[in-house]
Amino acid sequence: MPTSTAAPPARLFLFAPGAGAPSTSAWMQAWRARLGRLGTVVAFDYGYMKAGRKTPDRLPTLIAAHAAALASARERTSGPAILIGKSMGSRIGCHLSLETPVSGLVCLGYPLVAASSGAVRDEVLLALTTPILFVQGTRDPLCPLDRLAPVRAKMKARNEFHVVEGGNHSLEIPGGKATRPAQAVSDAAVLAAIEAFVSSLST
Repeated sequence: MPTSTAAPPARLFLFAPGAGAPSTSAWMQAWRARLGRLGTVVAFDYGYMKAGRKTPDRLPTLIAAHAAALASARERTSGPAILIGKSMGSRIGCHLSLETPVSGLVCLGYPLVAASSGAVRDEVLLALTTPILFVQGTRDPLCPLDRLAPVRAKMKARNEFHVVEGGNHSLEIPGGKATRPAQAVSDAAVLAAIEAFVSSLST
């Protein structure tokens, strides 16, 4: 984990939320603060969230909202852009990278398996050319690691992988107060993996 008190690098993280919780959620705010050590973090919400709806918009609308957020962030922030997202936000970031060049992708709990049908949603991953880091919990039902491995093997994009042992879809280790020290260590390891990945990217 970074220990320097120097200003963070000139790097933009566009941080997209998952389907069920907005950018103001405690989880998003905690990770926004951690990522702020590595660069400028801009979080946003999709249109359906702003309107108070629970059901996500269709894919083209989500991609358009993500694109608008990136364009707005780039007007205010210099440096290479990394699209980072939780669950659905990471998947939409992958789709956007096929249309708009970015330096890298960071997926916090990529939803490989559709909750409704169990289908593997790997088409966008196989189409990627942008470097990508997967951060996945071993207890995440939406991305069993044995189903992600063959997808990664077929991807043409450079892809890296960080495992959160015991982590669920939100990278959390269940167990309440007793696991708080382990959670802090795990979160620090995730941040270090993200730092190593983004530092390796060409600008």
